[in-house]
Amino acid sequence: MTTHVADEGAARTANAELVARLERLPVTRRLTLIRVIVGSATFFDAYTVLAIAFAMPELVDAWNLSDSQVGLILSAGYLGQLVGALFFGWLAERIGRLHTLFITIVLFVAMDIACLFAFSGTSMMLFRFVQGIGTGGEVPVASAYVNEFIGARKRGRFFLLYEVIFPAGLMVAGIAGYFLVPVFGWQALFVVGLVPAVLAIPLRMLMPESPRWLSAQGRHEEADAVVRKLEDDAVRQGLPLPEPTPRPVDPRATARSDWRELFQGIYRKRTLMIWALWVCVYMVNNGLVTWLPTLYKKVFHLSLETSLAYGWITSGVGVVASLACALLIDRVGRRRWYAVAFLAATVPLLLLTALGATSATQVVILAPVAYAILQTISFSLYLYSAELYPTRLRAIGTGFGSAWLRAGSSIGPLLVGWIVADLGIRYVFAAFAAVALLGGLVTLGFAIETKGRVLEELSP
Repeated sequence: MTTHVADEGAARTANAELVARLERLPVTRRLTLIRVIVGSATFFDAYTVLAIAFAMPELVDAWNLSDSQVGLILSAGYLGQLVGALFFGWLAERIGRLHTLFITIVLFVAMDIACLFAFSGTSMMLFRFVQGIGTGGEVPVASAYVNEFIGARKRGRFFLLYEVIFPAGLMVAGIAGYFLVPVFGWQALFVVGLVPAVLAIPLRMLMPESPRWLSAQGRHEEADAVVRKLEDDAVRQGLPLPEPTPRPVDPRATARSDWRELFQGIYRKRTLMIWALWVCVYMVNNGLVTWLPTLYKKVFHLSLETSLAYGWITSGVGVVASLACALLIDRVGRRRWYAVAFLAATVPLLLLTALGATSATQVVILAPVAYAILQTISFSLYLYSAELYPTRLRAIGTGFGSAWLRAGSSIGPLLVGWIVADLGIRYVFAAFAAVALLGGLVTLGFAIETKGRVLEELSP
């Protein structure tokens, strides 16, 4: 018994020292490289999410798809992502962040190739579902991984400059759709999407495992070796490296746990809150971004080229808004930013409802404004989710949370399809305004502030 207690005490001491060393590390070239490598896979995830939206106007004519079939195809990938987020979040706690990331990349690359050979709405739906399992696992695990390398003061900016790659991937999908689909057909989108993913697979071999995860598993020597490399990098680059200041670490920081702890103690309210935010923001934004090109063509009878160009505008303004969020969120704070953004997004959505959304001009001006505001939430929720949980729960907590992203993303396109078919386009924006308002109220009532706080202090 005495030996066991002594071992636990040694583990806590080793973990406290490791955290202190990580917290004072500057952003070295190696950390920047890690961000770029992980970002290349996240770029591909984003690209594949939206590629189908820009392929869809041509597929509607080629396969004679109904509104309901379009909604099912757009939603199939998100349903797969729900499965992937749950499964791979659990797996990452068992076998590590890097091994899990490699599996997810191989899976969604394989299914991207399969999409090239889709021959009907049903086959595309199946391939997108399986591909979604891979993409759904990659992003939450990557988010946990990147978060675990960086200290509290720099975490928001460092992580969100990585996350900007996601809306950039959406934007590139729009550009590729505009230039490639009218000339080469919808398959060209999936060919382009292979490039960053194929490059990411060998680059994964250059990355170390998360030292926080290694330490939580009792693999202190391996964790120490990773941190020592990062410290040596800082010294070689002439960057400041102050003495570490160990903080008391809760005994639970090195404990083992399972998914049930997400619904216990302080984590119950956090879990339910973050689930609500994921659902609200992605139901609106993915409903908008995946359907808008098709709505421009089917409802407003614009040409394929114009429909794709208008769809790209939505993605483009999302990137600009995301970059602004990345640079400012460490000053403003997560809770305040999300509350203001949710409530502000209701304004253009309600304006579209009041105006009736009777012209493409109304939609192409106001819908991208709402999307851009909400994009600052959707792309930064991975940061916030990872801050709400300790290392033993971070990947699975982020995975479970982003599973609700997938649920919201599945509901959004289906909701648009049903409302457009039965009630008309103006009521789509009324429904989305109500969802954004709900997100704002949940944030004001239940969200906590995490800016500038050490992960182990936020989440014992």
